[in-house]
Amino acid sequence: MIKKIFIFGIIAVILGITYIFYQVNFFKVNEVLIKSSKFHADESIRILQISDVHNKKFLNDNKRLYRKVKGLDFDFIVITGDLIDGKTRDFTYIYSFIDELIDINPNIYYVSGNHEWRTGMNEEFIGGLADRNIIILNNEGIQITHNDKVINICGIDDPYTNHDNLDKALSNIKEGEYTILLSHSPNVIDKYETICADLILSGHTHGGQIRLPFIGAIVAPGQGYLPEYDKGIFSVNKDTLLYIDSGLGTSVLPIRFLNRSQISLIEIEGE
Repeated sequence: MIKKIFIFGIIAVILGITYIFYQVNFFKVNEVLIKSSKFHADESIRILQISDVHNKKFLNDNKRLYRKVKGLDFDFIVITGDLIDGKTRDFTYIYSFIDELIDINPNIYYVSGNHEWRTGMNEEFIGGLADRNIIILNNEGIQITHNDKVINICGIDDPYTNHDNLDKALSNIKEGEYTILLSHSPNVIDKYETICADLILSGHTHGGQIRLPFIGAIVAPGQGYLPEYDKGIFSVNKDTLLYIDSGLGTSVLPIRFLNRSQISLIEIEGE
């Protein structure tokens, strides 16, 4: 009997390790559909969100990741922070990662996360991204035109480390047009009473990394245990939606459970 229990225990450990390895190293594409009255019935825009890479390199030098991104139909890419880890000192790999994305679609918008600040080399890192013509939206906003429709894309520097300036980010928006706000941390909704954005795109939480059935994330940074805003889409108020991507990488421990690595393909279309 003891021998059987031991064997079953070994099998359970092997299966558990295999499952965690799969969750961490085999990403998925999470598709999100958002309806808006600011879009006409025949209008839509598709956004690829990449978040919390944490210098992660997938199997086979990311070839599957690049093939998957190349095969998706989207208009531009947003990167919502933590491309690197706080311990990253050599940016060679992540710059090559960005170069691959540029070859697929050069329209890339970026905001910093807390780990970029944690390196102490944030200015150098951001400079390297700017040299590659990545649009840095740290407390900035721009307008783009897609199929004759104007869309505001704004971003704040990391609110988790108090580098955000929402007023500055939204100062140049075109009122009445659809506004997307990039914010690495979702705690932006707690810091500001009013946010004049239709959609906030965030990361930071990693979906908790470890999730439990019917409960969700056990813990998330800045929110503590059983966080309210862990991953997915939330209604902040009648005018604003928040979407939290659980990201590609991990932090602290290379573990994910019931929470597979992902990128998000977000489509916004008319109601």
